[in-house]
This record gives sequence, structure tokens and C-alpha cells, in this order.
Amino acid sequence: MATSIKILGPGCAKCKTTFEVVKKAVEQSGVQAEITKIEDLEGMMKYNILTTPVVVVNEQIKISGRVPSVDEILKLLN
Repeated sequence: MATSIKILGPGCAKCKTTFEVVKKAVEQSGVQAEITKIEDLEGMMKYNILTTPVVVVNEQIKISGRVPSVDEILKLLN
């Protein structure tokens, strides 16, 4: 089963950077992952978040309010 990764954010620069970092980490890891961007307020509110960007892995919030490094995402995937 593929890992589910969601990037929550309104489409700001930090959110776009986070999406690119996650994409790069998934490519490096070789893990099967489905990456989804959630930019609508209603979709984000389901997670009770206060700051973006947010990285959600398999429905668990892992990183919130900052852009992660590729290494951080690799550790989450392994």
C-alpha cells in the first residue's frame, strides 16, 4: 500500500517549497507515495491546524508551520 502524504497550505511560497521538498524526498527514498496538495480552507480545517505549511503522513500531522528539509522527510518515510 502506498504511503499517503498531504501538504496543507493556501498555495504560498513556503507551501510550494514544501511540496517540492516532499516530492524530492519521495523520489530519493524509492517509497511508493501518493502526494496530495490541499489548498482549500475547508479541506485544511479538517486537520485543526493553525499554521501552514503542514505535512500529513498517513493521516498524522508530522510537520507544521515550517518548510522541512529533504532529510527530515526521508526519516519520516523510513
